[in-house]
Amino acid sequence: MDFENLYQQYSPKIFRLCHGYFNDVDMAKDITQETFITVFENLGSLKNTSNIPGWIFRIATNKCLRQIENEKRNQTVTDYNFTKIEASETLHEDEKLVRLRNCIKELSEIDRLIIGLYLEDVAQEKIGEIIGINHSNVRVRIHRIKDVLSKKMKTDEQ
Repeated sequence: MDFENLYQQYSPKIFRLCHGYFNDVDMAKDITQETFITVFENLGSLKNTSNIPGWIFRIATNKCLRQIENEKRNQTVTDYNFTKIEASETLHEDEKLVRLRNCIKELSEIDRLIIGLYLEDVAQEKIGEIIGINHSNVRVRIHRIKDVLSKKMKTDEQ
């Protein structure tokens, strides 16, 4: 598959996934760029081309998790990863979307990853492959995450 087509098709999705982790546009751009550098460097040696999207999402996910680990290890983790999105920063976004994104920020890292991939229309089987859990566990986790988010959204409305 052509790198340029892969980049055009998947870079917006990877950016949204990374932005969901860090809530920092520059950090999300950096991780997206690093992801596609890795894709470019390894695309020629990829033997199984049937799951290129899953492979790209796994690279991005690993880079996000590695960045979080490095920040924790260096004791430089700041609250920017988990801060709430200010409505003034997202004037173009609908108020419910802002609340939903804030609720997602409160989830655990793995739940943010699962729901992020799910919102990017990645199949549950592929999510399981990326995360390293079986399909039925993904389905249960998504159901629980949706339930948690629904309750948080209702609480925020009041």
